[in-house]
Amino acid sequence: MTPSSRTLETSPAGLRGLLRDLRAPVVSGKASAPALLPEQLGDPAFLKEHGVRYPYATGAMANGIASEALVEAGAKAGLLSFFGAAGLPPARVEAAIDRLDKSLGALPRGFNLIHSPSESDLENAVCDLYLRRGVRLVEASAFMGLTPAIVRYRLHGIRRGADGRVEAPNKVVAKVSRVEVAEKFLAPVSETMLREMTASGLITAEQAALAAELPMAQDLTVEADSGGHTDNRPLVAMFPAMIALRDRLQAKFKFKNPARVGAAGGIATPDAAAAAYMMGAAYVLTGSVNQSCVESGSSDKVRAMLAAAGQADCIMAPAADMFELGVKVQVLKRGTMFAQRGMKLYDVWKSFDSIEAIPAAVRAQLEKDLFKDNLDAVWSSTREFFLKRDPSQVDRAEREPKHKLALVFRSYLGQASRWANAGVPDRVLDYQVWCGPAMGAFNEWAQGSFLQAPENRTVAVVARNILYGAAVLTRAHFLRCQGVILEPETTRVEPLTADELARLLD
Repeated sequence: MTPSSRTLETSPAGLRGLLRDLRAPVVSGKASAPALLPEQLGDPAFLKEHGVRYPYATGAMANGIASEALVEAGAKAGLLSFFGAAGLPPARVEAAIDRLDKSLGALPRGFNLIHSPSESDLENAVCDLYLRRGVRLVEASAFMGLTPAIVRYRLHGIRRGADGRVEAPNKVVAKVSRVEVAEKFLAPVSETMLREMTASGLITAEQAALAAELPMAQDLTVEADSGGHTDNRPLVAMFPAMIALRDRLQAKFKFKNPARVGAAGGIATPDAAAAAYMMGAAYVLTGSVNQSCVESGSSDKVRAMLAAAGQADCIMAPAADMFELGVKVQVLKRGTMFAQRGMKLYDVWKSFDSIEAIPAAVRAQLEKDLFKDNLDAVWSSTREFFLKRDPSQVDRAEREPKHKLALVFRSYLGQASRWANAGVPDRVLDYQVWCGPAMGAFNEWAQGSFLQAPENRTVAVVARNILYGAAVLTRAHFLRCQGVILEPETTRVEPLTADELARLLD
């Protein structure tokens, strides 16, 4: 039956009930709030292009933390979910493609393509895999500019359609935190880069010609203070600047399909999502909170640690993939010493040019506390790893002792995430758990509810709670703007069970 308008009640309890019935408008003589479902919060073009129900994405947390199970749960709930391919060998990524092709069929999903400045061969290999397997959507992350791999991916299969518009079957959702990087993705590929890639045979002349008519990414995720790679910037400062940049570039290039801008970083509660949508986000993307869900590729130990985290329990630490560049990632501080130990390694690497140059006392401490092995033995296993993953790294290390030292230290940083994912008992102090303040905010919101326990957290229930709450709070805001005084009880949104959400949303 079609919902009818309701008379605005004066009691907080009555108004609270009306606001939560999203399908029914709230109307009185002097104030009103329209019916508003979560599907209506973002950009309808995002829903149409990606074939999803909700303007909501789950990010590609690396090393398979954004697991196949997480992507399956997200896709079946109407979300756009990305598999966390970063840090995984191509064979492991292809296994994920196989599973998701079988389990999801035509349901939408994407895969991560991460910029790997120290391992360009791996970046290119993953790109080749995606092209070979017909992967049509990637989340491009940690890029500092365009690389041949991401450009090749975007332009593969580009053509002019029957209506004269340029069609690109491969779609890119670029996650960025800097305006200068966003500009690269919101504009066409530069003529200089297109000429160089054409001359080297990486793209065809036809692809280069058509590339001028579309932006590198059709969706741009503005990543504020978040887990993993982050510049720790506030969303309310960054997002309007990115929207303004998109509008300037759209006015300049006049794309047939303007790029959309979404929001990420700090989004794990209904309030945060509502704020992002009100700023004009086409969609929101979550990260840290998904790692605490049962479908993530992390361990039960890590899920318990995340469920106990507060907003201040995060710290910056050296990034394994960009160690030599001094790039940092945001990780969990509570219950682990990874950040302090990682910084120790970076300081030692900055101070010494080889393993042999490290003072005996410093080396002994590293071997005892961090590596639990002799550094020469660590190099031996690291060498074997890179001979399989990227032999050029070994060649360089044997020529450059400082690069050899970096690879040894990076082995600790890289394994620290895998120890956490596997829940290795004797490595708890070394766990690298990517986490932003949003995790603490979610825990504060969920405190005292069934979602306080990590075993009750599923991707679909968390996402639909955030979306439902955002819709309720948006309707409340409409009333507040018309002079209605709302009591705290009226605007407080508590977590709902899967059954309660189904009753209200389906």
